Amino acid sequence: MNSFLLALLNSLDIGLLLFIIAVGLNIVFGVLGVINFAHGALYMLGAYLAYAGIVGLGLPFWVTLLLAPLVVALLAVAIDRGMLHFIYGREIADSLLLTFALLLILNESIRLIWGNGIHTVEPPWPLQGTIAMPGGLRYPSYSAFVLLVGLLTLLGLWLLFSRTRLGKIMRAAAQDPEMAQTLCINTRRVITATFAFGAWLAALGGVVAAPMRAIDPGMGDKIIIESFIVVVIGGLGSFPGALAGALVLGLIHGLGGRYLPQLDLILPFVGMALVLLVRPHGLMGARRV
Repeated sequence: MNSFLLALLNSLDIGLLLFIIAVGLNIVFGVLGVINFAHGALYMLGAYLAYAGIVGLGLPFWVTLLLAPLVVALLAVAIDRGMLHFIYGREIADSLLLTFALLLILNESIRLIWGNGIHTVEPPWPLQGTIAMPGGLRYPSYSAFVLLVGLLTLLGLWLLFSRTRLGKIMRAAAQDPEMAQTLCINTRRVITATFAFGAWLAALGGVVAAPMRAIDPGMGDKIIIESFIVVVIGGLGSFPGALAGALVLGLIHGLGGRYLPQLDLILPFVGMALVLLVRPHGLMGARRV
C-alpha cells in the first residue's frame, strides 16, 4: 500500500511538472494557432540558465527561479518580432517548419556554449531532505516543492484567464481575432505577450526540473515529445485538457515506471493511441474548422 501511495505521489509530481511545460505549448496554439516545436528548446534553455546561474555564478536557486524564465521570455519576444511575425495567418506547415528550425538553432547554440556533457544542479538547502508522512513514508522535500509550484501555477492560470482583463483579452483574441481587433484590442501585442508567456512557462518548468533531472542537450527533444502527447491526449488549445493530459501521462509514467518498467518507453504512446481511438480530438478538445 505504501508503495502504491508513493507511486501516486510520483505520478502527481510528474504530471504537474508536465502541466507547467505543456500548458505553455497549448496556450500558444490556442491564441496564435502555432504549434511551437521550439518549446522544448526553451524549456532546456531554462534548465541550462539555472545551471549557469547556480553553479556558474553562484546565485541562489530562488533568484535563478525568477531570472531565468524572464530571460527566456525576453528572447521569445525577440523571436516573435523578428521571425514568427511573418508567418502568422499562413498555413500551419509554415509555423511547423520555422519553429523546427528554431529548435535546431537553439539546440546547437546550447551545445556551443555548454558542450555535450551532462550537468547537475543540487536542490536548494531547505529542500534537500525528506518529509515524514503517515505510514512511515518518506517523500523528497523537493518533489513536494514541485507539487506546490504546479498547484500554484494551476491556480494562477485559472485566475488569469477567468478573473483578469488580460486573460479575457487573450481568450477573445483566441476565439475571434478579427472581432477583437474591431474592438480596439491590440492583437499584435496580445500575440507577442502570449508567445512570451508560453516561453516563460517552458523556462519555469526547466528551472524547476533542473535539480531533479540531468541537464543535457537531449532533454528538450524528450520533453517536446511528452508535451505533444499531453496536448494530444487533453485536446489542442484546451487549458483544462492540458491538465487532464498531464495527469494522465503522469499516471502512466508513475505507475507504469514502477510496475511495468520494461514498457515505460512505449506506454505513453499506447495511452495516446487509446485516447485518440475514443476521442479523436482529445479528452477536452473541440473540432477545429
